[in-house]
Amino acid sequence: MVRFGFVFSMIATLSVSTSAFAQSSSAQTAVDENFLGIETAVAEAGATPIASIDHARLAKAEGVEMPASRVLIFSVPEINTPILKGNVRAGLDLPFRVLSFAQDGGPQISYTDSQFLKVRHGLTDASSLRAFQSKMLEVLNDLEATPAPTNGLFADYGIIELRSQLSVPEAVERLRTAVMGQDDTVWFGEIDFATEASQLGVALPDTVLLLFGGPAPGGVAMAGFPAIGLDAFCQKLLVYANEEGGSVVIFNDIAALAELHYGSSAEPHHGLNKRLTETFRKAIE
Repeated sequence: MVRFGFVFSMIATLSVSTSAFAQSSSAQTAVDENFLGIETAVAEAGATPIASIDHARLAKAEGVEMPASRVLIFSVPEINTPILKGNVRAGLDLPFRVLSFAQDGGPQISYTDSQFLKVRHGLTDASSLRAFQSKMLEVLNDLEATPAPTNGLFADYGIIELRSQLSVPEAVERLRTAVMGQDDTVWFGEIDFATEASQLGVALPDTVLLLFGGPAPGGVAMAGFPAIGLDAFCQKLLVYANEEGGSVVIFNDIAALAELHYGSSAEPHHGLNKRLTETFRKAIE
């Protein structure tokens, strides 16, 4: 009887594990299909892909399991620039972002919309916000998608700020070195918003966005919170010129974004906030 019970238990466990694997595999397939649709739509809309990040597969390669999640970051300088002219800090939420992910047993798509930008960065230029929203909806035309939550959002919500006497180029170089000095970090790229604007005949203060992430710690932080892959992961670090001299460095409070999306946060979010803040502060001293 004991042996039979053990065998039955093993069969039941195998059945559950197989079922869970099938569900996970099915969710990944659906997430991938949605992501392919997003990539195709971005190309058709004439936008420029900046970074394609497969959170779950990157995390799995480091031994961390999390729900399927893929984010696409893409850009249209002609749309970014007027928004940045209104408030350069909006660069923390630019360029466009769309997340394909698995949650509640099925695939979902979320994106950053113009209302999120308007509220978080106090933007008032209706025409630039309309242009942003129009391009995003063009990309999402045939896809069922939900904008990032704005209930509970307010100006400068979840933004951590540091200041430095360094110029923007100096701060960027030191931050890039500090980030890549971490042995668990992947570099995804950077965007020089001021240079893009100058090519359109618009003057902006020096403004650079750095994109990077840690697949293992990010996977742990996203395991029960996959929707934060839209705005908290990859990491986004915006460095811009301070009118009073030196530079300002801003980045996302991961715990605050988890609370915005889910109403709660977890220890890994707070731990990453502490680690990032200490790393960045030391780099720009």
